[in-house]
Amino acid sequence: MTSRRTLLEATAALACTTLGGFARAQSPAKLARMVVPFPAGGGSDAAARALGERIREHFPGGLIVDNRPGAAGRLGIESVKNAEPDGLTMMFVPDFVLTIYPHSYQRLKYDPLADFTPVAQCARSSYVLAAGPGLPATVADVKQLVAWWKDNPRQALIANNSAGSPTHFAAVMLARSAGVEVTHVSYKGGAPAIQDLLGGQVPVSINPVGEVLPHTKGGRLRVLATTGAQRDRFMLDSPTMAEAGYPDVAAVSWLGVLMPRQAPAEWVQRTAAAIDAAVQRPDLRDAFAGFGMDTTRSTPAAMAAAMRSELDRWGAVVKASGFSAQD
Repeated sequence: MTSRRTLLEATAALACTTLGGFARAQSPAKLARMVVPFPAGGGSDAAARALGERIREHFPGGLIVDNRPGAAGRLGIESVKNAEPDGLTMMFVPDFVLTIYPHSYQRLKYDPLADFTPVAQCARSSYVLAAGPGLPATVADVKQLVAWWKDNPRQALIANNSAGSPTHFAAVMLARSAGVEVTHVSYKGGAPAIQDLLGGQVPVSINPVGEVLPHTKGGRLRVLATTGAQRDRFMLDSPTMAEAGYPDVAAVSWLGVLMPRQAPAEWVQRTAAAIDAAVQRPDLRDAFAGFGMDTTRSTPAAMAAAMRSELDRWGAVVKASGFSAQD
């Protein structure tokens, strides 16, 4: 016969089990984080927030954008590398931190292929070779620019938005392809480069489409060429570098999402599917168009392949330039 004490013990154990299960069922789901390794207010941050708003519903605990700037983006990336691989921590980054940094920084503390799981690329853009009032209006195309540089070596300047950035290396590729010596003027961001371009302190600059586009509508800047394989949809009247006679000058910018290595495959695929649905939404396309970017569809495998290919390509460019970033 079951004793009263045994019955009480069993009842208590059942209550604990039930309450424990209830507590677990009622506990709040964990918040997902999308780390942006740059300050709030920049282009990457704005794009991340636009995407985050449209995939938040796929995470039971919600999703926030977490800005972690420092060391040109490296600190935030390292924080994701060292985060728990639970599928709820990810990063939203531009391509160059994955494809150029490994070649330009001697003591980089992450390996883009070994330390992260690609999820999806979500946006793409060209760069623009733009001319300001410092370049004579009679210089109307890239070949004429090269000739003008050669005739005016003291004015053979080309600006970029950061030393070691894709805009810097696109300028390096142009000078090498054209066989001309130029002085590369590197700024700390696109805004000061555009400001000096508008002011005539530098004759030309290479910048992302989104930085140049607002100034072309009023004729303050002229577009000489874009760097994509096809004409940029925001600047259809402007030739590509290949059309301008310099097919070796090719570069595009993209933004993508990655998780720490060993992130659960279920969460990787789930997040990739959420991003794929989001980039097909007209409202996100419109939001990205405001940054001069096109949405793009991708998969984890396609993003991994793109990273490997571009790592090789940019490695050759950085090596040929002799550039080394300050750690």
